[in-house]
Amino acid sequence: MQKILGKKQLGEWIAALGDHKAFAPAVEDGIWGYHPVKGEVSLDYPNTIQPPKDFSFPQREVFFSFEQIKGQPPKLTQKIPQTQQVAVFGVRPCDGAGKVRMDTVFNDEFVDNYYNARRSGVAYVGLACNEAPGNNCFCKSVGGSPVGTEGMDVLMTDLGDRYYVSAVTEAGKALMNAAAKLFTEPSADDRKLVEKTHKEAVAQPQREVKDVAGAPDKLRASFDSPLWEELARPCIGCGACTFLCPTCHCFDINDEMTGSSPIKGNRVRTWDNCQFPDFTMHTSGHNPRETLGTRLRQRVSHKFQYFHDNFGMPQCTGCGRCITECSVGIDIINVVNKVTEHVG
Repeated sequence: MQKILGKKQLGEWIAALGDHKAFAPAVEDGIWGYHPVKGEVSLDYPNTIQPPKDFSFPQREVFFSFEQIKGQPPKLTQKIPQTQQVAVFGVRPCDGAGKVRMDTVFNDEFVDNYYNARRSGVAYVGLACNEAPGNNCFCKSVGGSPVGTEGMDVLMTDLGDRYYVSAVTEAGKALMNAAAKLFTEPSADDRKLVEKTHKEAVAQPQREVKDVAGAPDKLRASFDSPLWEELARPCIGCGACTFLCPTCHCFDINDEMTGSSPIKGNRVRTWDNCQFPDFTMHTSGHNPRETLGTRLRQRVSHKFQYFHDNFGMPQCTGCGRCITECSVGIDIINVVNKVTEHVG
């Protein structure tokens, strides 16, 4: 299903999605993120700093509440979230690919009902990258494309005064059918222009991870390399690289007390971060990743070795956020290239 939508009609389309809560990129406190649509919507923006993964995997969520009255069995109340219909507009292809990887993680050996309850209601209305939205994009190195449809329900391509809108899934078709009168059939010229636009977008130069296919074996052979400590020397362990990543999914689970008589509380899942000193701290006090170098090795190896070993693809989608937003200039492209060029 392929249609044309005038840019001035984008807001009308969103307004027609009465059963969906719509989100789109906007600036809040100087940070590009996805916010509820209020008024006019413009998709002329760079990639967001915050990825859209928290629509399905929020930074904090309650699994269940508990109450213990003396002499009685504990009372547990599960908190499976209600599915809400959400349409996220302006998602870039690297973040669409990120959703596929998150789906893989949370539905592999164990099916995560909390993740899926949210995920089942989230639709991505993507925006192709006619030009790279950032200087550190490298989606092509990791099997992606600036016009990729992976993880998308709809993909829009900017043709100047209009969008070429393609439904990718049945959910995407339903979104378009909700405002069918706003869409028109693409002309032959429209089809030629979108083909030309996509071809030019794919031809745009990007930064490059030089040997993604060979990286798993080379990283495995470099586990004890002194390069890790050297490359991690500037790191301050802030964890921005993983919190802003569309595919990082590590989490911690804690019991938070809300009362003592009777005992009450919540079991809570929160994002964790492999760059934090206590990420793998044992109860004995031993930490197998006690240095910044071993924690950088964990992050990079997870992206380019461990995930590939488990699922046959790199976990990284090439969005470049971890490079752009690193306050000390650590560059995952340079790290992978240097380690794989100097194996061991």
